[in-house]
Amino acid sequence: MRNMKLAKVTKGILDFMFYSGILVCVTLPLSMKMIGEYIPHYKTYYFPMLFLLLVSGILAVLLILELRRMFSTVLKEDCFVEENVKSLRKMGNYSFCIVAVSIIRLFFMLTIAMLVIILVFIIAGLFSKVLASVFDQAVTYKLENDLTI
Repeated sequence: MRNMKLAKVTKGILDFMFYSGILVCVTLPLSMKMIGEYIPHYKTYYFPMLFLLLVSGILAVLLILELRRMFSTVLKEDCFVEENVKSLRKMGNYSFCIVAVSIIRLFFMLTIAMLVIILVFIIAGLFSKVLASVFDQAVTYKLENDLTI
């Protein structure tokens, strides 16, 4: 089935993003020191920026973890399950937390890219919450249908 190939490729990309995200979070203190040599703001606000970037990175890794869990159910061809509803709700929460951390980060370094990131994660959070409601309804219909049969 062609869609399964796409799902497997996407799962592979998510796996790569998950493990590389962990690597980035672990190496962030060293990376920040190196970047600080070229961008003085990172040197001046090393600890606040390190904290905010680390929190954002951890939230992003958790978001990708939930996506990976969802794709596992897609690969099993059983995606309308309560676990996916919970994952979508968590993903919405993580997205909104990333927005909050990014807004705090604006006080240290205001960039157009950060404003775009805030907008993207607001949309992602809203999308996740709406999709969680849709999946919740689909799970209810599926369970009712299974009981009928």
